[in-house]
Amino acid sequence: MNALNITKGTSSKSAYNLRSGHADLNERHTLAVLVANEPGVLARVIGLFSGRGYNIESLTVAEVDHEGHTSRITIVTSGTPQIIEQIKAQLGRIIPVYDVHDLTVEGPSVERELSLFKVSGKGEKRVEALRLADVFRANVVDSTLDSFTFEVVGSPEKIDAFADLMRPLGLSEMARTGVAALSRG
Repeated sequence: MNALNITKGTSSKSAYNLRSGHADLNERHTLAVLVANEPGVLARVIGLFSGRGYNIESLTVAEVDHEGHTSRITIVTSGTPQIIEQIKAQLGRIIPVYDVHDLTVEGPSVERELSLFKVSGKGEKRVEALRLADVFRANVVDSTLDSFTFEVVGSPEKIDAFADLMRPLGLSEMARTGVAALSRG
């Protein structure tokens, strides 16, 4: 009987059961992963997520130590606590991964994102877009008679709020870098 349950994927120790948990138990986590800066490393890290059906909400990658050939991958993902632990353990087993930090559980951290917004409009909508941009401390990085391009730096929530306010004013295009994060202190 036990073999039958395992075959059908109903064993309580099955990795598939971890993903079919309650959606309301999902938590958002920011992971900082130090890796060797060499070809194929990013593909291996991303393959871990896609191969197991985990979602990446945000991904940023950049070299942080030129002489040491080290890059930092910042990944924002979500899942149950068991899934997050499984992701961290599997990341740590990839050979060119040096270190994995879960900034969400290790203490306070700072998250920032850069975004660009193109807002097209005339008249009152144009004036309102400029007024709101000032409130959000957005910089105008390009201007034509028909549009503005704003640069906004801040938390993902600030970026989302700015986008929500610009949509009715003529938001036509948006680009986001993804989250960059460091622990405080």
